[in-house]
Amino acid sequence: MRSFLFTALLCSFFFSLKAQQATPDQIDSLKNQILKLSLEVDDINLRLDKTQRRFKMGMVISTVGYSTVIAGGQMLGRDNDGLGQALLYVGGTIGVIGTYYLVDSFRHLRAKRKKRSP
Repeated sequence: MRSFLFTALLCSFFFSLKAQQATPDQIDSLKNQILKLSLEVDDINLRLDKTQRRFKMGMVISTVGYSTVIAGGQMLGRDNDGLGQALLYVGGTIGVIGTYYLVDSFRHLRAKRKKRSP
């Protein structure tokens, strides 16, 4: 009884496969969809790479800038007070530029929206 049911299920499976053979147009459409998907994945990888490089550069610039601020703060009220104040301003400016790069790096992650025609 089990072998009969198994044989019947197997035959119905093969008949359904034979009935669902793809036409050449369907195969071309599938190939086009696969190519389009591959291009989209390549675009995503490119945007992620740009984001990663810009983010790392922003981290380094911010670290240098805010470390300069700390060094300038340590010099305040001592013999090199003028140098300390200059380091505060310069380090703050460098830190803000680095922070801008950090925040700006995420704009590459947004997908380009295509205009749809009505």
